Amino acid sequence: MKKTLALLLTLALCLSMGTFALADGVTLKTVSTFAGTDPATPQYNAILAEYEQESGNKVEDASATSDEAWKAGVLNDFAAGNEADIMFYFAATADSEPILDKVVSIQEINEAYPELNLTVNELLTEADGNVYAIPVRSFWEGLFVNKDLFDQFDLELPTDWAKLELAVATFKENGIVPIAVSLSDIPHYILEFCILSAGPASEHQAKPLSGEAVPESWIKGMEVLRKLNEMGAFAEDVNATTETITSQLFRDKKAAMQLDGSWFANGLAQENWDNTVVVPFPATEDDADPTAIIGGTSMGFYMTRKAWDDPAKRDAAVQLLAKLTSDDSVERMGFVFGGELLKSAKRMVGEAKAMCTPIQDMIDTEVRNYWFSQAPALADGTADATEVMTKVVNDGAYK
Repeated sequence: MKKTLALLLTLALCLSMGTFALADGVTLKTVSTFAGTDPATPQYNAILAEYEQESGNKVEDASATSDEAWKAGVLNDFAAGNEADIMFYFAATADSEPILDKVVSIQEINEAYPELNLTVNELLTEADGNVYAIPVRSFWEGLFVNKDLFDQFDLELPTDWAKLELAVATFKENGIVPIAVSLSDIPHYILEFCILSAGPASEHQAKPLSGEAVPESWIKGMEVLRKLNEMGAFAEDVNATTETITSQLFRDKKAAMQLDGSWFANGLAQENWDNTVVVPFPATEDDADPTAIIGGTSMGFYMTRKAWDDPAKRDAAVQLLAKLTSDDSVERMGFVFGGELLKSAKRMVGEAKAMCTPIQDMIDTEVRNYWFSQAPALADGTADATEVMTKVVNDGAYK
C-alpha cells in the first residue's frame, strides 16, 4: 500500500511538472535590425510582448542597428550553431547566400501549415528558386535636403549638378557641412549614387564577372567621389567620424544634405517633416537617368532550420513568424512620416524611371568590404579608381 501511494505521488508530481513546463512554454531567440533610432522598434517590441502573452512562450531578442559588424555577428552565430530561431535579415543578396542551407523556405512552411498561407514574395527569390524570407517593408534611397537651409541662402534644390555645386560652395563658405557622410564608417550610399550619377542605370545593375571589363560608370563614379571631396562637400573629419555623428549633424541643421534611405526619413522629428525633402542625387553624365534612385526589398523575416527541426520549438516559431508578418504587423512596422517629406518621397519614387538594387547587396562580402575600405583613398586621390574597381570585379564580386 505504501509503495502504491508513493508511486501515485511520484506520478502526480511528474504530471504536475509536465503541466507547468507546458504552461511555461518555450523560449525563442530572435534577432533583427529593429533597434537604435529605427522608429519601428517600439512596435516590434510590442508585437513580441503580445506574442508572449498570447502564447505563453518567451522571446529573447538580440536586435541591433544594421551595420557590417551586425551582419558579421549574425553569420558568426550561424557558424557557431548559435543562430536565432526567427530573424530579420537580408534576402536575395550576397549576404543571404551563406545561410540558405540553414533556413527554411516559405514554400516548405506553407506545405506543413497551409492554413497560414504565408507570403511568398518573388522579389526575394534566391538563386535556388526558393523564397526564404517574408518582407515587411520596402525601401528607397535618395538625397535628403534641409530645405530651410537652402531657403536661408536663397538656393534652389540640388536637382542638377550645377545647383549641387553652387550649394556645396555656399554652405562651405558659411560654415555648414554641405553633405553629411562618413567615408570610414558607412560610405556605401555615396559610393552607390556616384556610380548611378555617372552612367545609365543598366550599368549600375551590371554584374561583371572576373576578367570582364569594368563598367565605365563605375570608374567615373569613383572620380565623382573625388571631385566632391575636392569641392569641399564633406566635413574635414570625413575619414575619422561615424555615421551616427554625421546624421546628427543633418538633424541639427549643421549639415545641408545627406544620402540615406527611407528608414532615415522615418527617424526624423515630426517638426522637420515640412522643412526636409528628398530628391534623386543629380546626374553627372548625359547618359545617366536624372530620375534614377536605389531601392527595392532587401530584408525579411526568416525561420531557421535549427528551430524547424526542433519538435519542441517548431510550432511556436512558426506562430511567431506568422504574427510578425501579419497584415497588422506589417502596417505597424512600416514607414510613418508625413508633410513635405512624404510628398517629396512619393514624387521621387513615382517619377523614377529606374529603381536599382544596391550594388553592395549583390556582391561578395569580402569584396564589398574592400571597396568600402578604399573610399577615403578614392576620395583623396591616393587610390586609383580604375585599379580599385578592377580589383572589385576580378576578385569575384559576382559569383
